[in-house]
Amino acid sequence: MPTFAAIDCGTNAIRLLIAAVDGNTVTDHLREMRTVRLGEGVDATGEFSDTALERTFAACREYAEMLLQYEIAELRFIATSASRDVSNRGAFIAGVKEILGVEPEVIGGDQEAELSYRGALSGLDVSGSVLVSDIGGGSTEFVMNRPDHSLVLESVNIGCVRMTERHLYSDPPNRQEIEAAARDIRSHVELMGRTFPIKAETTFIGLAGSVTTVAAMALGLHEYDADLIHGSVVSIGEVDAVTDELLSMTREQRAKLGFMHPGRVDVIGGGALVLRESMRMLGFTRVLVSEKDLLDGVVLRLGNT
Repeated sequence: MPTFAAIDCGTNAIRLLIAAVDGNTVTDHLREMRTVRLGEGVDATGEFSDTALERTFAACREYAEMLLQYEIAELRFIATSASRDVSNRGAFIAGVKEILGVEPEVIGGDQEAELSYRGALSGLDVSGSVLVSDIGGGSTEFVMNRPDHSLVLESVNIGCVRMTERHLYSDPPNRQEIEAAARDIRSHVELMGRTFPIKAETTFIGLAGSVTTVAAMALGLHEYDADLIHGSVVSIGEVDAVTDELLSMTREQRAKLGFMHPGRVDVIGGGALVLRESMRMLGFTRVLVSEKDLLDGVVLRLGNT
């Protein structure tokens, strides 16, 4: 089977997947993540900082070394939310191209949503009406299928980093900050939700680190286990309880949780809020959790063109 590589650079993290593709089956060779916080401060300044760019370029240099260990048929580099919003993305594009030899594609929210949808469904046995939610650092993508197999896609600027920087200043956040963030999320989801033909039987699928971390806590895991998390179902009651607990903790307390990735310690509260308020506003009582995401969608597309 040919081997393909995909890199996804978002607001919070840059991720690499090297995988073999056979039809709709993705077999991982390597899956890596580095928290570079490329979008740090972008909501306020509208540009990447020099330090954020250097953190990102350092991760790219690491990935370049890893890619040399494999015979890659094709590499695709995707840049998402933060890169859409900045005035100096040219410096980012030039730096990545110099290191990796491939030009980053700054994709729109609709394309990001479609790739996330394709990736999420590749790893789950689901059919019928489905709504996929991909909670990122700067934005959250929602994708739903129609009976005619077309997709309804929306990208909303309510990611875990954006909500944390905009509202959750204290450690731990206070009641006023939490409610301000929740109102912000609800206002965006309410407008977006009107475009989706949600039914009683619609399956709600959640992916990306905020969702999988909430699932890990709901499952009572002492360390992160992707096999146990993938395909798990978390109720709205469990999401409520986990969100409240995470928001009541200091960052130091969160960092001691065995399943918590260090790069999510300060932003997981914002991500959990996006999940909870989205479920409440859209009327879902449970979420089906997927470990597959945009990266899987990218390599699937590379392997099937």
